[in-house]
Amino acid sequence: MPIALIAIAALLVLFPGTAQAYVGPGLGLGAIGAILGVIFSILLAILAFFWYPIKRLFGIGKKKQENQEDDILD
Repeated sequence: MPIALIAIAALLVLFPGTAQAYVGPGLGLGAIGAILGVIFSILLAILAFFWYPIKRLFGIGKKKQENQEDDILD
């Protein structure tokens, strides 16, 4: 049954009727900004989640850390 509901919803989205509505430039830009903000925040969260393992894999920042340890020991 849920597959049939999904198919009906997809058909309704593919063949929309006329909305007879006006979206002004302020509301349109605000909606676009909100959508882009959500998309970029999700992408940033995914990048932040995987950054540390990628950093360890390629050894990025190791030299800086070793230099700091040498400075502390001196």
